[in-house]
Amino acid sequence: MESAAPPGETRGVNRICAFNGDADGLCALQQLCLAEPQAIDRLVTGPKRCIALLAALDAGAGDEVTALDISFDVNRGGVERLLAHGASVRYFDHHYAGRVPAHPRLAAFIDPSPAACTSVIVDRFLGGAQRRWAIVGAFGDNLDEVARNLGSELSGKDLARLRELGTALNYNAYGETEADLHFAPAELHARLRRHADPLAFVHEDPAFARLSEGCRDDLARAAALAPFAQARGAAAVYVLPDAAWARRVSGVLAGRLARAAPASAHAVVSPLSGGGWRVSVRSPLERPYGAASFCRRYAGGGGREAAAGIDRLPAAALAAFAEDFLACFAQPAKVASG
Repeated sequence: MESAAPPGETRGVNRICAFNGDADGLCALQQLCLAEPQAIDRLVTGPKRCIALLAALDAGAGDEVTALDISFDVNRGGVERLLAHGASVRYFDHHYAGRVPAHPRLAAFIDPSPAACTSVIVDRFLGGAQRRWAIVGAFGDNLDEVARNLGSELSGKDLARLRELGTALNYNAYGETEADLHFAPAELHARLRRHADPLAFVHEDPAFARLSEGCRDDLARAAALAPFAQARGAAAVYVLPDAAWARRVSGVLAGRLARAAPASAHAVVSPLSGGGWRVSVRSPLERPYGAASFCRRYAGGGGREAAAGIDRLPAAALAAFAEDFLACFAQPAKVASG
């Protein structure tokens, strides 16, 4: 989805930003917007799994494109096309990138290490100028220890509020389409733009209460789920029903499961309207590696080593996927009947 810059601002000259609609992408963008006063001419975004954002982007000589929290590997062709057409590209990301070409008009800030997220990478780039938003993004990406270290000077109460905001923003991004979401990412960005301090957004914008309440309600529904497959103490697969609440809660549920059982890997599987499954994978928090390499075994799979996913798993492949997942992270593996 594309949108114009917020009304009332001076339009920038061909400044385009493509960002992931989750907490990390939103908070990375918020930091740059606060630190760089030039208006953005165009925004390109969508739900969390909508990451091939540069494929159809129209930009050329003199244009400046910033990409936030979307896989370079997935957008490689788009980057090469934009560079060939004369645009400049600035890329901030923490997912698997593959080979990043050297080019005078490409500035790549990519760190796939488990303790990095795009908001943290932008925080480094800005020298901590908008750190509270980096903390929100890190909390939203399930990097609680990283977030608390960044916010070591804040009170426990403020950190708890920033964590709740990060969780709420991330929760909103999961869905097959924007119709599943409480707020379209571009709208949520426009609401965030009004607040230099994330705590002000928490206290002043009713969107925060709506997201927090929705997240709590959806997690309460998910609490009754039993594992579809598990290797106790090492790995588990959960299958969600075909409902908007389940699609929304899939990412937050995966993070909650990971924190509740830090020695285990988790996969949360959601049905897609056109058939097949969407998968969110979390490596064990105690060993935050393996998610990306495992998901890349499957078409449309990728991410980072601590958290990754598969865009569309064939409908008939669920049981085989579960066996493969458990075999990858634990032995012996046993799939539940039915």
